[in-house]
Amino acid sequence: FFLKRLPRGGVGGSVPVFTRPAPGQSDFYMTDTVATSREPSRVEFIVLVAALMALNALAIDVMLPALPYMGEALGIANENERQLVVGFYMFGFGIAQLAFGPLTDRFGRRGPLLVGLAIYLFCAFAATFAPNFGALLALRFVQGMGAAGTRVIATAVVRDRFEGREMAEVMSLTFMIFMAIPIIAPGIGQVILLTGPWQYIFLFMGGLASLIGLWGYFRLPETMHPEYRRALSFKSVVEGFRIVVTNRPALFYGLAGTFLFGAMFGFITASQQIFVELYGLGPYFPVAFAVMAGTIAIAQFINSRVVRRVGMRRLAHTANLVYLAAAAIWLILALAGPVPFAVFFGLFMVIQFFFGWAASNMNSLSMEPLGNVAGTAASVFGFTQTVGGALIGTYIGQQYNGTLVPNAIGYASMGALVLICVLIAENGRLFGVGVQYARGAGTGR
Repeated sequence: FFLKRLPRGGVGGSVPVFTRPAPGQSDFYMTDTVATSREPSRVEFIVLVAALMALNALAIDVMLPALPYMGEALGIANENERQLVVGFYMFGFGIAQLAFGPLTDRFGRRGPLLVGLAIYLFCAFAATFAPNFGALLALRFVQGMGAAGTRVIATAVVRDRFEGREMAEVMSLTFMIFMAIPIIAPGIGQVILLTGPWQYIFLFMGGLASLIGLWGYFRLPETMHPEYRRALSFKSVVEGFRIVVTNRPALFYGLAGTFLFGAMFGFITASQQIFVELYGLGPYFPVAFAVMAGTIAIAQFINSRVVRRVGMRRLAHTANLVYLAAAAIWLILALAGPVPFAVFFGLFMVIQFFFGWAASNMNSLSMEPLGNVAGTAASVFGFTQTVGGALIGTYIGQQYNGTLVPNAIGYASMGALVLICVLIAENGRLFGVGVQYARGAGTGR
């Protein structure tokens, strides 16, 4: 009911190309004369962007139940070492974003996206033939590099079309749909393992990527504004990165996202051990994981309903403070001794809910002032959040010792660092209304 279909336009021909609407115009899309007679509705656009982002989550979450089987088949007895299947993917995913940003600011969004999807697809199928653990890790690294295009371009196309609180609303709706994958992916992995070996998970991954790739090929228009196209030269690339890293509010909100995702990645890498080994959930592990992801999805939905009225900053800052308080309570309890599952899970759901609020709004705040270099900005923040988050998360995950203490320390310390970043971004002031960074905005941020 909140995703209404808005007017279509254009004439038959080739791939649709969006043009910037006139100031104050409310139409979701405008197309020029090279557009097709059917452009995606608001609903389809948001779902397609969410599907592109979900490929990354799928590549991580669907194989969590398979980690013990992979380790057994490939001779990896150390449980913490199996987590490298996730870690190598995340490193490739993060590093390649630095390349996709300038490429998409030069060639547009569609071409680099299709190249990234092709790499992702090839590695998914090739992983089914991996002869040893080293080869599997190499393929996962390259697969992550291909998936980097989906993350950068999904963020850039939203920034191409929206700004301010409307962008935050659309990003929340996108993340809400995207969160369906973490909810169902471990369960899908369990079902696949009931029907065949762990290699079937990669076949499923490749098949789904093929379908989403075809959908994007035929239905995703070119959203880049022609006046923002940048030359692919050393000077231009460096200038684009300079614009991003010298914008203090954008930079520190991006770093805040890095710390948020670092704590999250640390929990994801150890989640199978925490839920199955520490708390003995066994086959109910996917259910717990789904509830965890569903809590974030609910937070994103509520955020989409209130962000225009309340503002990104007020929501993000409130979320950060509650997140930090809940993480501190969790840490105190974990240090005191074993934490009952109901207490742990209840506190963790509070943390997850406010993670959803904080992550979505801080992502929008980092992109808001950088519409003229949206691709480069998405790549820089994607790189820092993914590589930085993966490094932090891998370290936290490797500290797992059969208790909740390492993860509780991770969440509390990362929450404190997020607060420091927010204070730097806002000159020490919380709950303010932001600067009018972009054109056409009539309300504060």
